Amino acid sequence: MKTTGILILCMVIAQSVLSQTITGIVKNEQGEPLIGANVLIKETYKGTATNTKGEFSFSRIKPDNYTIEVSFLGYETKEKEVSKENLKNIEFILEPSSILSEEVIVTATRAKENDPISFTNIGNKEIKENNFGQDIPYLLSATPSVVSTSDAGTGIGYTYFRIRGTDLNRINITVNGVPINDSESHGVWFVNMPDFLSSVENIQVQRGVGTSSNGAAAFGATLNLQTKNFSKKAYAEINSFAGSYNTFKNSANFGTGLIDGKFSFDGRVSKITSDGFIDRAESDLESIYLSGAYYTGKSILKANIISGKEKTYQAWNGVPKVRLEDDYEGMQRYLDHWLIDQEEYDHMLNSDSRTYNLYTYDNETDNYKQDHYQLFYSYEINPALHLNTALHYTRGRGYYEQYKKDKDFADYQLDDVTIGGLTISSTDLVQQKWLDNHFYGGVFSIDYKEDEINLTIGGGWNQYLGDHFGEVIWAEYASNGDMRYRWYENNGNKMDFNFYTKLNYLLFNKLNTFIDLQYRYIDYSIDGIDDDLRNITQNHIFNFFNPKFGLFYEISDAHSSYLTFGIANREPNRSNYTDADPGKPLPSAETLYNLELGYEFSATKMYLSSNIYYMYYQDQLVLTGEINDVGSAIMTNVDQSYRLGLEINGGAQLTKKLDINANATFSRNKIQDFTEYVDNWDTGVQYENNLGETDLSFSPNIIANGNISYKAFKGFKVEFISKYVGKQYIDNTSSTERSIDPYFVNDLKLTYKIKTETIKEIGINLLVNNIFNHEYESNAWVYRYILGGEEYLMDGFYPQAGINFLGGITLKF
Repeated sequence: MKTTGILILCMVIAQSVLSQTITGIVKNEQGEPLIGANVLIKETYKGTATNTKGEFSFSRIKPDNYTIEVSFLGYETKEKEVSKENLKNIEFILEPSSILSEEVIVTATRAKENDPISFTNIGNKEIKENNFGQDIPYLLSATPSVVSTSDAGTGIGYTYFRIRGTDLNRINITVNGVPINDSESHGVWFVNMPDFLSSVENIQVQRGVGTSSNGAAAFGATLNLQTKNFSKKAYAEINSFAGSYNTFKNSANFGTGLIDGKFSFDGRVSKITSDGFIDRAESDLESIYLSGAYYTGKSILKANIISGKEKTYQAWNGVPKVRLEDDYEGMQRYLDHWLIDQEEYDHMLNSDSRTYNLYTYDNETDNYKQDHYQLFYSYEINPALHLNTALHYTRGRGYYEQYKKDKDFADYQLDDVTIGGLTISSTDLVQQKWLDNHFYGGVFSIDYKEDEINLTIGGGWNQYLGDHFGEVIWAEYASNGDMRYRWYENNGNKMDFNFYTKLNYLLFNKLNTFIDLQYRYIDYSIDGIDDDLRNITQNHIFNFFNPKFGLFYEISDAHSSYLTFGIANREPNRSNYTDADPGKPLPSAETLYNLELGYEFSATKMYLSSNIYYMYYQDQLVLTGEINDVGSAIMTNVDQSYRLGLEINGGAQLTKKLDINANATFSRNKIQDFTEYVDNWDTGVQYENNLGETDLSFSPNIIANGNISYKAFKGFKVEFISKYVGKQYIDNTSSTERSIDPYFVNDLKLTYKIKTETIKEIGINLLVNNIFNHEYESNAWVYRYILGGEEYLMDGFYPQAGINFLGGITLKF
């Protein structure tokens, strides 16, 4: 013990002797200190912000030559190489930018470095290195607390993610501060924005209630994306990728650079196709991005067009466990219990156990086109005051087509057919369910930053108009229906207004206080009949107040800590209302109380952060097994539920060539008093059972990610990427029989970049997904019923592809 103590003491003394302190100051051209400027030592994990005197310092730095980068909104970013002999009293004089930085467009909705918020920033370099044509959820998969899934099993087509067990319709998502969540469902479908990553400059993921933003409720996380900044020089880029399951991605990017010091134009066209891992789960995706801007030293006028068109074959139903496990007795039960017909049974029996798809109709497809139009104007009133405004319009229109067998005419408001004295009351038919919508509005923010104060006032007004209708485009017996006969029609009308103010105040050069107050008003009405012919006309009004308070304390340049508390409220979505049982109370709004306590440590060659979170829900909407008057599943408010977790994130640069990064989330996710409901086919009523405390569905207790990166030689990098997801329950009963097994998946990524005289850069990329060919499922659903006094179930699991490849080449000009 004595020897160990002496050894530790010697190490501490040696570190003190061999380390130095870097100090400096940041000023403007008038010699005034710039408070809150970001200072980064590029060769290390260290970064800080200047204090109220414009000063910065880094302690315990190994004597060496470094590159220090300083940035401040409205000023040109400046780098300075400093030698190990001159690490003290470094002075930076920042010059005003000749054009206003595009960073101002998103600053109001972003968490800043000294905000008491749990967040992750993903920069342009990381986005480019990981963009192989898969959707945004797969780029986010390596960030803390994220679980991604794909219907087709490959990350192309319909993809989703959860953060801390919170699904997409509870996550606020904005592009350049403009809301993109669907106003009615609250969801976002990235399949409608194919290859959007190729036009994204950076991403911020906020966990918990985060900071106030525009649009949908942040009921567990916020995702903020910023589209590409302009390039001062003209450029062109061609990307061509190919891979398993006939996957192809081709895109071209271009930009004019800054014309006459004021104008710029950028664009992209993309085409992605894939057969998918699941049978007939093909995708055909097209998109364009166009942007034009006019810059001055004090203003930006910018217009964006983001357009996507998708056609995907439906793989929504998943693979029943009886097919996954080759349970022939179970497959026979599906037939005997009328869950499938003889033709569907034969198809299931003869399909591959992991790629089975219920749908066989050749046009069982989803077809949708979505166009986003954005217009921004930012103006620097003075160096301390910025105004940002944006107008937006989104046009969406599309349908999914289905073949239906033996459907009653009455269900489509059609008359029975009499042929030769025989009355026919049902028919096979092909139907299309349409969504035709308009979403428009405006957002604004005013940002004031002077000395110790940073004040932001912002808000937005948005209007949604959506028509839902169904058409019969073919029937074996047409009855009295015309061509494209419309059997139901309803519309949604939603107005959403929000106003927020955020205040950051720096005390004692070390303590940053944070206050964020948001008011949100919603007026939502539905008018018409649904596809089951029920009248769903209704109106709902909400007034929400969402406050957040926090403290961020910079203990030293290496250590910091934060504490924050916030409240978020969320209104029920469209299906919560349309599926509700008219004989019972309507679902009510949900409330989240969120407490976060974080700590961060950064050293020259390593960093570590940890965050403890407690998310307490009041009246959270969950599936209980209850059904409405026509047998559809409904979501029910449960009084109390919570998520308690620890997030750990760290990394180390072991050598100049070898880096290791990892993160892990350990959590407990509970409903405090849960009652389940199971359909009893024998009695026609539901069986009710109180289970007490149970686990929240799709909330694994452990999520972990790892990345080992090795720069073998100049331009060539090898990455080994690992992900572990613990057991997920697929309903809220904590039943192991109804759960997704834990999975541990590993990928290998190779990148090689070379520069030539004629081509600025040639990039060769290879991604080997699931390199050990692990069989796993990432998502599922379940339905339970009682028949003959015995309990049974039907379900659907979503198998992900085994070992598969994506490779390609990038040419930059």
